[in-house]
Amino acid sequence: MKTTGYLFQATIILTWWIGMFFSSEFQSAFEYPGMNTIAFDSVMIPDILVIVILSIIRAYSSFTILEYVILGGVAFGTFYCISLTFATNGGYLPTVLMMLALCYNLFLIYGQGTFRQAETSNIYLNSFKTLIQILCIWSITLILLPYLIEVSFGRTMDFSKGMMLSVGIILLIIFSIIGVASSIAIVKEGQGTPLPMDQTNRLVTTGPYKYIRNPMAVAGIGQGISISIMLNSWPILAYSLLGGILWHFVVKPVEEKDMEGRFGDEYINYKGKTTCWLPKFSAT
Repeated sequence: MKTTGYLFQATIILTWWIGMFFSSEFQSAFEYPGMNTIAFDSVMIPDILVIVILSIIRAYSSFTILEYVILGGVAFGTFYCISLTFATNGGYLPTVLMMLALCYNLFLIYGQGTFRQAETSNIYLNSFKTLIQILCIWSITLILLPYLIEVSFGRTMDFSKGMMLSVGIILLIIFSIIGVASSIAIVKEGQGTPLPMDQTNRLVTTGPYKYIRNPMAVAGIGQGISISIMLNSWPILAYSLLGGILWHFVVKPVEEKDMEGRFGDEYINYKGKTTCWLPKFSAT
């Protein structure tokens, strides 16, 4: 997991800097108001030296101390961006993304420890906690981040016309229903919540989980793609697909390792007969 995670990080940062140099639209999306371009470009070398190169080295070595050096570099960049946002009253997209990058590096180091079973199987309490989780997560991933992306790229929140808008709305409804149905199965059968630190006490194999192992991830990515169709937005489409790649190669391995440790052969058998992305309706 860490090999893929750090290579993914190095690739994203290098790709980001390439976009900054070759696309004026991309560059303007990540600028801070009134900030000199030279001052902004000056962080490129520290970025590459401290984060990119060390991430590549960590991916292919056992020098775990590098993880904390990289984390320190990302933390410094994050607080630097937060300070810039307060100073310029702008640059919200790069600052939010840096905060997410900090969380990502914390996950790479401490990710396995975030997976814990729910302390209670009370269906009413878990239902309430799940509702709050859904409202918070959907507000951030489906409203706040798409809005920041559109505004930062100089786009208006104009909806598509005709068939494209209808397709986007229908898909959004379908994927949202899948997400809610998955949450209900987690609370009812699993006796837990969707959050990693408040996980199920029992393996869930009913509802959408009967046909696919990770319906909540599919639902979340599908919701993002639906919004990109509704807004005819390539940046939001890229954001959604990137989230899917990140989940598949970094988060999923940690989650599956935890599931195997908690449920043993029961989960291994379930994993063997149930697909990850495309539903198998013949599953029993």
